[in-house]
Amino acid sequence: MSGRERGDDALPVIRAADIEQTETRPRWLVSSLWARAGVGILGGAPKCCKSWLALEMALAVASGEPCLGRFDIGDAGGVLLYMAEDAAPVVKTRLEGICRYRGLDLAALPVHLILAPALRLDREHDQRRLRDAVASYAPRLLVLDPFVRLHRIDENDAGQVSALLGYLRELQRAHDVAVLVVHHARKNGAGHSGQSLRGSGDFFAWADSLLLVRRHRGQLLLSVEHRAAPAPTPIGLELQGDSDPHLHVLHSCDIVERPVDDNSNIGDSLDQGVLAALADAPLARADLRARLHVRNERLGEALTRLVDLGAVRRVGELWAVPDSHSRPP
Repeated sequence: MSGRERGDDALPVIRAADIEQTETRPRWLVSSLWARAGVGILGGAPKCCKSWLALEMALAVASGEPCLGRFDIGDAGGVLLYMAEDAAPVVKTRLEGICRYRGLDLAALPVHLILAPALRLDREHDQRRLRDAVASYAPRLLVLDPFVRLHRIDENDAGQVSALLGYLRELQRAHDVAVLVVHHARKNGAGHSGQSLRGSGDFFAWADSLLLVRRHRGQLLLSVEHRAAPAPTPIGLELQGDSDPHLHVLHSCDIVERPVDDNSNIGDSLDQGVLAALADAPLARADLRARLHVRNERLGEALTRLVDLGAVRRVGELWAVPDSHSRPP
């Protein structure tokens, strides 16, 4: 019996071979960094220049000039910003400084700032107001900074987080707009994995593109993850300039990675306990928890730290200490 004979409520089904072929290669808003009309997170610990990176991306999209002087713009257009923790004059000053360094004219760019003192996207009224603003200004990129100022929900409650992120996904699809949300990493868990984001795991699952900024031996390292594209090599960044502050991309030879066998910064007793437990043989996470008598969240934070230092690695469902043969040169 066909779907039509069963009625309008029948699930649409098609033979795989009959699906119309479309372009499957990644389409970029910012080459290698952000998917076109994609939703995602720019995350990291406090004071890691997350907002500076968001502003750099905003100006690049609005101008069509390469982001950070290096990453091409695939789909230039207007930008709508909501910077909840910075006064409008402060945001303008930062934008002007970046523009002077990049050779841009802020007055000529379609960059608009939402001035509302509060925007609570768990409330229907504010959802409608943001939806109307996006419909009116038709931005190519919407920046919301930071997530913690956008709601009064419990960030650890998957149901509440999923509902809010679902609203942003609907906004993206309805208006063909990329949505960049600035969010914090967990305390003591600011690594290069999306699992280090504070709150529910729904943040990681929701993102099409994920940028994570962390401090590593005094430097800023930007790690990138995508749902539908390979991750590029981590990028070294540095905030430069006194009169015109801007982010500068370090050349690869300037990026100093910690050798994987240098565990001098592993001072946490739990981290030491994990290393001791894995010294003889790889273990599953459940076995580690049982042996160390620790909550799953704390163990996850410890594993994230140790992975960042190169002190442990994941092999399937097991965690192990890298041996001399598995370490990169």
